[in-house]
Amino acid sequence: MRKIPTNTELAEILRDVAAAYKIASEDKNKFRIVAYERAADAVEHLSSEAKDLWDEGKLIEVSGIGPSIASHLGEVFAKGRSSHFDEILATLPPAVFELMKIPGVGAKTAYKLSTSLGIKASKTALAKLKIAIQEGKVAKLEGFGELSEENIEKSIGEVKKGKKRLLLPYASSIADQIISWLKTSKAVLEVYPLGSLRRRASTVGDIDLAISTKRPGVALDHFVAYPKKIRKIEEGPESASILVSGNVQVDAMTQPPDSFGALLQHFTGSKHHNIALREYALKNKMSLNEKGIKDLKTKKLKKYKTEEEFYKALGMDLIPPEIREDIGEIQAAQRSAQGKLPGLPMLVDIRDIKGDLQIHSDFNIETSHDLGQSSMKEIVTKADELGYEYIAFTEHNPSQSGHNDAQIIDILKAKAEAIDKLNYSLVKYNMKNFKKAFNSLEIDILPDGRLPVPEKGFDYLDFALGSIHSSFKQSKSDMTARVLNAFKHPKLKIFAHPSTRILNRREGVELDWPAIFDYFIKENKIIEINANPARLDLPDILVRDAVKLGVKMSLGTDAHYLIGMDNMQFGVFVARRGWATREDIINSMSLKDIQNVLL
Repeated sequence: MRKIPTNTELAEILRDVAAAYKIASEDKNKFRIVAYERAADAVEHLSSEAKDLWDEGKLIEVSGIGPSIASHLGEVFAKGRSSHFDEILATLPPAVFELMKIPGVGAKTAYKLSTSLGIKASKTALAKLKIAIQEGKVAKLEGFGELSEENIEKSIGEVKKGKKRLLLPYASSIADQIISWLKTSKAVLEVYPLGSLRRRASTVGDIDLAISTKRPGVALDHFVAYPKKIRKIEEGPESASILVSGNVQVDAMTQPPDSFGALLQHFTGSKHHNIALREYALKNKMSLNEKGIKDLKTKKLKKYKTEEEFYKALGMDLIPPEIREDIGEIQAAQRSAQGKLPGLPMLVDIRDIKGDLQIHSDFNIETSHDLGQSSMKEIVTKADELGYEYIAFTEHNPSQSGHNDAQIIDILKAKAEAIDKLNYSLVKYNMKNFKKAFNSLEIDILPDGRLPVPEKGFDYLDFALGSIHSSFKQSKSDMTARVLNAFKHPKLKIFAHPSTRILNRREGVELDWPAIFDYFIKENKIIEINANPARLDLPDILVRDAVKLGVKMSLGTDAHYLIGMDNMQFGVFVARRGWATREDIINSMSLKDIQNVLL
């Protein structure tokens, strides 16, 4: 079976093509370089696999991917390679692309190292460069010197083959720790994450931070003194970089308070959002940068303390960071500022969430899947602390091997009795918010669409979730039929982690999403946004499609440990990136209202 490149691998290919054009002649190929770099960014930041979008005919709709590049990518998906990409990349020694993986080594530097030192093969490129450094050959090259040689030698050790993007919670944790450290300095007035982390993308590359300060030197000295750093990469008058555990680079940039809003806007991005915003500004005789907005007539630069002031100066309402992707948010922000519809949506907020609709307890349901690790009482206590009115216990269905129908029914009856007892006992637990635990089940959708639970077993459930845990390679038509057949059952209400993707590990299954959405609307079924950080599934691009069509969605942490219930925020981020409002998410309903939907 032909291996389909991941988004990260495709982005690397596109950047290699851009580098080849840059080395050939930067002036001559200026527009091609920009196009390929923009496409690389677009592919890398997709929340769905590019192959899936290509299958659905939607790759061309991605901002940053033009018809020509989409065609070349389509050839990669169909044939395993692109003749155009091969032709362009063949103009350079393969070692160039390997040397470009060294932090701080750009295309032209890599080309000079390769040609000057006779390093041609990709496989041995790093080893040969290290030998050349040890022999003092790099320092003797024009434009290098001993300091450059030393920096390159340090950076070689930081090259990690196939480096994966960071899952959002991991990147958030690293950033939060550094932000906490920065806030211990009196020179640091405010500090925020930037880029894909601030936009809450499902995966993040390097981590960027913005610091508001009147004393940039003091603030940056404090930043590079971060006690958990591996080493300082560089420090200048306005910015600095460090390397932390996992070979993660963290960059910090400073700005005085009076222009901090402009810095936040400029580096939150995305690149496509900023390009579109700059084009809009130029049409209105304005120029944008990280310090403010320049009037092209008077040549005066006006500074902005906040992003809200910055967008207001452009005739727009503040655009939430999560939707700054050049997908219509700029036009919506203009309409909002003018009081016209449709304007910017009031995105769902974590404070809107009144319950968690996928949690696994330690009730021994004798499943072939993994059990939860916390008791039902521990879970409802935690739910009350989170301000929830309700949760759903959704243990995996009992395994078919070793159980007959009667045994499965007995297990489900015992679980129902345990939850009834729990709900009856809530009054003595001094709950402030919590009112009800639903008895649910996460049921495997078998390859033919059958459900491995006897019909009488459903009588003990309030409702059920359906999910795919096997046979991921079925054709799109078979997979779609599988899902639709399963959801004919009246008790099956929620399609859990519907694409089945696992970030950085497994791409999603092929489904006819328009058909799925259409059926779910007609039959009042719900699609889950799974908040498990490794899934974040439904992907935000499909959330956006669901919102447009009016498909209702739920949020579930899929928690198997008590701490997993804290991941709800990540599901909310996905919903927000998909332009979902509280009306789109059933978890924002009160217990009384959600019972009318699920029961």
